[in-house]
Amino acid sequence: MVLRVTAYVIIPVYTILFAGGSDWLTVNLSVIGNRPGGQTAFVGLGVILGLYYHRVLERLLALLPRKRWEHGILHAALALLILAVATPYLPEKIPFQAFLHVAFAFVSSALLLFCMFLTVWKLSGRSWEARQLLRPFRGSLILITGISGVLLAAAGIVSTALEVFFILTTTVVAQRLLDLSGA
Repeated sequence: MVLRVTAYVIIPVYTILFAGGSDWLTVNLSVIGNRPGGQTAFVGLGVILGLYYHRVLERLLALLPRKRWEHGILHAALALLILAVATPYLPEKIPFQAFLHVAFAFVSSALLLFCMFLTVWKLSGRSWEARQLLRPFRGSLILITGISGVLLAAAGIVSTALEVFFILTTTVVAQRLLDLSGA
């Protein structure tokens, strides 16, 4: 119940309130989070997301017979999320740290999505019924990847629109997969 409330209420409301009042195509959550007064809310968002993804994906990975790689990918994604949140994004003042922040955040998101792809793929391999049942999840992950690419190309930057889309869709897909699995 707590995970459902987190996925369907806390994360969307927190994310949208945090991003509210900014131009979603010209700035990103890192810019908002490094404004005066935004740091605590930015860290809070990172903590909520990190804990949520960790809990949900660990429960899903528990269903897999061999999951060493997936665990490694998940933990690398979460470690990079921590580094991204902890590294200031102030490109005018400290450009190298800003570059590291962007790299940590981007690779963290890519690894998280890759972990989700691998989890769905391995769960699908259990039976023909599992493949049919998980087909919408494979399609959703492919769609998330494609739309994220379009949003990146359209704005020319990792924008708030891209980040909000990615956060909301991956949490919903992860939660629905968890609900379906019964884990």
